[in-house]
Amino acid sequence: MKRIIFDMEHDMFRDSVRKFMQKEVAPHVDDWREAGIVDRDAFRKAGEQGLLMMWADEKYGGLGIEDFRYEQILIEENVRHGDASFFLSLHSRLVGPYIGKLGTEEQKQYFLPGCASGERILGIAMTESGAGSDLAGMKTHARLEGDHWVLTGSKTFISNGINGDLFVVAARTVPDKRHGLGLFLIEGDMVGFERGRNLKKMGLKAQDTAELFFDKVKVPAVNVLGDPHKGFYNLMHFLVEERLINAVGSISHAQVAFDLTMDYIGERKAFGQSIAAFQNTRFKMAEMRAQLDVAQTFLDQCVVQHNKGALTAETAAEAKLITSELEGQVMDECVQLHGGSGYMDEYRISRMYTDARVSRIYAGTSEIMKEIIARGIGLDSR
Repeated sequence: MKRIIFDMEHDMFRDSVRKFMQKEVAPHVDDWREAGIVDRDAFRKAGEQGLLMMWADEKYGGLGIEDFRYEQILIEENVRHGDASFFLSLHSRLVGPYIGKLGTEEQKQYFLPGCASGERILGIAMTESGAGSDLAGMKTHARLEGDHWVLTGSKTFISNGINGDLFVVAARTVPDKRHGLGLFLIEGDMVGFERGRNLKKMGLKAQDTAELFFDKVKVPAVNVLGDPHKGFYNLMHFLVEERLINAVGSISHAQVAFDLTMDYIGERKAFGQSIAAFQNTRFKMAEMRAQLDVAQTFLDQCVVQHNKGALTAETAAEAKLITSELEGQVMDECVQLHGGSGYMDEYRISRMYTDARVSRIYAGTSEIMKEIIARGIGLDSR
């Protein structure tokens, strides 16, 4: 279905992003996946192209473009021509806005230029072994001592955990208050901060994911992000865009899988005829095409609403739920239609299948999305 939310400027931007991904990312994907980490130089090259922190004001090194459609295009072209493991949007639109919206002028001047250039890579540390979707259950804590805070605890499954230079770390600041959390800017060279190993994963092989450890890290007051007692509410606010980002990635991934399968079934023959000629194949592809068009149209409207500042947490949860679940369904059907070839890693669809599995888990599981939606329509379990 023709998409109607983009203007000529967006089309020109898409063309430039496509060329960047084909030249600077695609040739290196196999090496990155083997190494388990994206080369830092890729972030610097993205910065040189103006693809990082596009929303940031020009005085901080950005382009001053807050229109989410540009980030949507970047995600789509990265998935299609680059690699889903290259987490540009985590750096720019998931973590960066915490500094842009909550940071002081001093913090923005100090941190944002390096983030926009790709010299300083960002990560966010929320998840703990006993606190994933339940952020209020985290144990990592920070205690105020004179003119600084002391941070102690650990985080796990942290994206950009190895490459990251600066992390937004959530920690408990009010011991007896469930939502009493604060956010802290932790720099990679701070005493007491250590990284664990690069964790091996089912998919997203080029994305470095690690445990982070904080042993009485002395955090100066200038590294406190926003009100040190209202971090939980800030996390909830920014999760709306995080889920939109994930939804865009999921539907883009599913669209690429569909296109790869269209090519494959047109070339592969069985019993003397093209696989595409079998009724089962035609019906499966028709069903997926209809589902993808419906989901894409809904998601595009979510982007329009987000640009207006009107996207609610409930609608963002709907977008993440339907796109991530559809992504999983499409990947499974496409592997099946590839037959034995779909199980072989030399075929892209095999790698995409394992990459897709985490979409229903991170940024809030499908079960949590259903809880948010249910509460939004007045169905509370209490």
